[in-house]
Amino acid sequence: MNSKFLLDLAERTGWTGAEAALGLVVVEVSDLPVWWAAPVALVAAAAKSWVAKHLGRKGTASTLPAPADPASVARGV
Repeated sequence: MNSKFLLDLAERTGWTGAEAALGLVVVEVSDLPVWWAAPVALVAAAAKSWVAKHLGRKGTASTLPAPADPASVARGV
């Protein structure tokens, strides 16, 4: 496997884990049923993507810098 793929994989799995953990923390602190963790994680993922679109590489939801982003390399950006 190439290093750009592994970096992309690490970014995606890291953010997914962070969003899931945030969902669990929110339901624990708020004393909500655990099934609310999924919608909270969904909102966190959407918010992360929106922020990354505006602050990260334009046109993507990636938080990777353009030289490390496989989508950037494929387009030659």
